[in-house]
Amino acid sequence: MRATVYSGRNRVQVEQVPDPRIVNPRDAVVRITSTAICGSDLHLYDGYIPTTKRGDVLGHEFMGEVVEKGSEVANLQLGDRVVVPFPIACGNCTPCQRELYSLCENSNPNAAMAEKLWGHAACGIYGYSHLMGGYAGGQAEYARVPFADVGPIKIEDGLADEQVLPLADVFPTGYMGAENCEIEPGDTIAVWGAGPVGQLAVASARLLGAERVIAIDRFGYRLRMALERAGATDVIDYEEQPDVVAALKEMTGGRGPDACIDAAGMEAHHARLPVHAYDRVKQAARLETERPHALREAIMACRNGGIVSVVGVYGGVVDKFPMGSVMNRSLTIKSGQTHVQRYLRPLLERIERGDVDPSFVFTHTMSLDDAPQGYETFKHKRDECMKVVLKP
Repeated sequence: MRATVYSGRNRVQVEQVPDPRIVNPRDAVVRITSTAICGSDLHLYDGYIPTTKRGDVLGHEFMGEVVEKGSEVANLQLGDRVVVPFPIACGNCTPCQRELYSLCENSNPNAAMAEKLWGHAACGIYGYSHLMGGYAGGQAEYARVPFADVGPIKIEDGLADEQVLPLADVFPTGYMGAENCEIEPGDTIAVWGAGPVGQLAVASARLLGAERVIAIDRFGYRLRMALERAGATDVIDYEEQPDVVAALKEMTGGRGPDACIDAAGMEAHHARLPVHAYDRVKQAARLETERPHALREAIMACRNGGIVSVVGVYGGVVDKFPMGSVMNRSLTIKSGQTHVQRYLRPLLERIERGDVDPSFVFTHTMSLDDAPQGYETFKHKRDECMKVVLKP
């Protein structure tokens, strides 16, 4: 089959790789109809995720048709149309029983590797390096789906792929980012990063009752989308207003937002060159693994006693972390890879009711063979690219 494989820093290519097969009675094989490029994939593409190897099949956002299944997969039938959540979860371990699916104790065969970096391991993830299990990803014609009796959700006809494909990752991630904020009527929420996750965090914050949602980014087309499609009430272009903390205080009567969502993560940008250069150099030299500009600002901006919700991806260690601000101002930090399986059914029901249509984040559709172009277009935000969907 054809698949998008990692070929070195800032390089992917489409190659012929072995077809997936059933290796466990709880497996299924899915013929992929739509698969997306995620901002998290760019961390691999840029060479910042350790243990990514040449030839690894990328992609963790995909959906399609069940074409083969193991003997213990009773919830799916051949021909079923499904969306596959990016965390691979067994459904039986203690975290899974608590609906903390991205912490599954049984799905990452390379847990010892992750424990050296993080202390404890997280779940396996499709197409996201050997640190996360070494599983083949979904930017391909077919994918093996382990624990298929737990993960995939069946989709009835009547909804386009683009309406439901965001359930694999970006919609639940944005929603969990907003849910972490414990939103109450009248709350103001600030969201760093107006990419796909940020857009859906904005939309989710409004769904959960936030009165005011402020999107922060530097690209005009992303800020326009936040206002016109996601439901933001205000925006900050941090290249025009580089002191984001001061701007947020001014907008909130000096208090700061009730909660802040970091939807930017490890490759955040800062308008002030000395600040950005400091972290860029340390990251390039592997003296730190992240550029935590958004996280620092979110902590400093959040009101006393507020919540900082971190759903942007981080991989290792950061420098100049304002722990004093967290402790002295009674801030709460909530974070995590998204427990997607927990959100699939309720968010699908919201889509079916017409409460939200997350398909607006897809701006570019390409064939699987055009994946290298898709990565470059997405990374460099050419042609006002928000998100790319690939069609095998």
